[in-house]
Amino acid sequence: MSALLTDDPFDLLAQIETRVRSARLDATAGQAQVWVGLGFRLGERWLAAPKEDVREVITLPPLTRVPGAKPWLLGLANVRGNLLPVCDLRLLMNQPNPTTATRNTRVLVYNSLRVPAGFLVDEVAGYRQFAASEQQRDLLSGVDVALRECALGAFQRDAQAWIALSLHKVAAGDAFQQAGVA
Repeated sequence: MSALLTDDPFDLLAQIETRVRSARLDATAGQAQVWVGLGFRLGERWLAAPKEDVREVITLPPLTRVPGAKPWLLGLANVRGNLLPVCDLRLLMNQPNPTTATRNTRVLVYNSLRVPAGFLVDEVAGYRQFAASEQQRDLLSGVDVALRECALGAFQRDAQAWIALSLHKVAAGDAFQQAGVA
């Protein structure tokens, strides 16, 4: 990196980026690959959303009902001056019984600037790391179609099954896109 910044700044930045990437690869070469997701519960089932899918976790704010909306669209919330549609993820995923608000109930705020959405869940367990050796695809065979279509995979840890659920797939799905009652 003997070039001056004024000579060719873009070339200098490209060289720095190459060095940073190779250093990052060297640092992780000896480590096992892990998948990180935010653990949460829907009814009796434990799931984990990719950490990139969740912007924040909030308590259930006051909601304003939306006339003509499907039952899973609970209403709109004002979160720091922005309107946030809040959905009951259990009902949206065709699970029995709506989520009952308790002191453990939380809203996962979907990490998207284009699609504002909050997903109501029964409980949040924090971030979980899963090793590749814990992945068990056969765990998805007993899961409902709606969950299976949005699943990225499944993990088994200490006799507990965890379904990796993509909130991106949930938000892109037909059910979510059709929030109005026909």
